[in-house]
Amino acid sequence: MNNSREAVHTETDAALRTQALESLLVEKGLLTTDIIDGVVQKYEQDVGPLNGAKVVARAWIDPDYKRRLLEDGTAAIAELGFGDAHGSKIVVLENTPSVHHVVVCTLCSCYPWSVLGLPPSWYKSYAYRSRVVREPRVVLREFDLELPDSVEIRVWDSNSDLRYMVLPERPAGTENHSEEQLVALVTRDSMIGVAKIESPTK
Repeated sequence: MNNSREAVHTETDAALRTQALESLLVEKGLLTTDIIDGVVQKYEQDVGPLNGAKVVARAWIDPDYKRRLLEDGTAAIAELGFGDAHGSKIVVLENTPSVHHVVVCTLCSCYPWSVLGLPPSWYKSYAYRSRVVREPRVVLREFDLELPDSVEIRVWDSNSDLRYMVLPERPAGTENHSEEQLVALVTRDSMIGVAKIESPTK
């Protein structure tokens, strides 16, 4: 329990220090809020999720890579040059027509930054962290993801040592897509498990 409290305090202290540093740089005219927002946007929407999308696309087209990814996510992701800076182990969970995985961090916001970029604000919110464990089907519905009752939903709780990434189902109609085309279809939310990837024919 003490370790959990220390982790929460560390997360809070880091956030406060970051905010103070940002305010100081803006005040001295060394940076503007637009530049900071642009950097955050880049890592949240482009760099990180793009890495994860490359992992997913490779798994979709290469059965041997997919097998390695599901057996040892950390090692397989490293094959593509993406390593976790925190040294955390990454486990990859495969969504299927009968099982759907969702990732959360109930303690704070542990998250595989190297493949998903910065965590979205809703991922860090108390509402998501507390509710998705208790009522995952309801929460997914709020993300516009309606799953049939026949689909089992499994919620996985990340921590500082072990982080999860979802391997979404490959959408129909992509059989002839190149790896680059598949990368463009993969979204950050689908790799967290709060969204599915729509078929490009829809």
